[in-house]
Amino acid sequence: MDFDLTNEQKDIRQAAMEFAEGEFPELARACDREERYPVELVRKAAGLGFIGVNLPELYGGSGYGYLEKCLICEAFWQIDPGLGSVLVSAAFGAEMILLFGEEAQKKTWLEPITSGQAVMGSAITESDAGSDVASARTEARSDGDFYIIEGSKMFITNGNVGSYFLVFCVTDPDNLSKHQRHSIILVERERRGFESSKLQHKLGIRASDTAEVVFKKVRVPKDHLIGREGRGFQQLMAFLNLTRIHVGAEGVGIAQGALDRAIRHLRGRKQFGHSLGSFQVNQFKIAEMATRTHAARNLVYEAAFRADKGKPDQALTSMAKWYAGETCVYVAQEALQIHGGYGYFGEYDIERFYRDAKIIEIYEGTKEIEKFIIAKSLI
Repeated sequence: MDFDLTNEQKDIRQAAMEFAEGEFPELARACDREERYPVELVRKAAGLGFIGVNLPELYGGSGYGYLEKCLICEAFWQIDPGLGSVLVSAAFGAEMILLFGEEAQKKTWLEPITSGQAVMGSAITESDAGSDVASARTEARSDGDFYIIEGSKMFITNGNVGSYFLVFCVTDPDNLSKHQRHSIILVERERRGFESSKLQHKLGIRASDTAEVVFKKVRVPKDHLIGREGRGFQQLMAFLNLTRIHVGAEGVGIAQGALDRAIRHLRGRKQFGHSLGSFQVNQFKIAEMATRTHAARNLVYEAAFRADKGKPDQALTSMAKWYAGETCVYVAQEALQIHGGYGYFGEYDIERFYRDAKIIEIYEGTKEIEKFIIAKSLI
């Protein structure tokens, strides 16, 4: 279903599908099994223009919109969520620099991402500050023309492989408003005092690198401040209101990929002398899986369309992210059930989709936080 996509958008989606179908299948299983980050795949994808597609051409991007990025996210995750996560997150934080950075910062830090020379990340979550991000305690103390950063971050995507990170930290600890205490500061990996340690044995998206990051009196020039001091929380919310759209597209990709695999299995396997697809119980499952996937896709595309018009809708974005997450978990579970015992083993890939799906309901805002945002906007 093309949803009135332009010919160029259809071509973009097709190119992403062909790349994923050609590069992912065998690599996906190996990276999941070994919890290995595929560096060469990132460079190859960057060379084909798949990294930072929504960044302006001035900074090495393709100049496309959020809808085009959603099409690529969906295609990648449809073939394999783990490798899709690696490629989508290679530029995690770029929108923040684009929205709030100065021109010199954009030229310095965006182009290496789009060219595949660097990977970036955003260090936001702490062990005691997940959904309550305003409680983050990592501190950046002023020292002349520098900040000295101390603290730690948990569950940081690209923490061991990233070249630089946007760090959400306290710069005004005495401010009476907890929403005016934080700032966003870019920190390069090579700075003294920066340490990271790999977090292993994740349930899913095992190809994606996840780490604990520690800052031990890391000295950073003040010209690494992104946006305004004390406005970090507001900048972060504006940033997440855009990136959550892409997370929704990831969920749609998982759902579509699981649905595709379930349909193939129903067509190819027989029980009691009949095709599995001839049983009404399975037909009803497929009907609901397809309907939910279609509805989730519509929400995501509408949210992306609004963002591309310069009018991002926070409630709509949260609807898209929450519903796509719930949908991909449901569809992956039903797809595994349709596969029966075969679905429990890695040869059929569906167990990997089942494990990978859950993260969509957790990162970049749990489903509970998304529902809170929706309700607050309505009430």
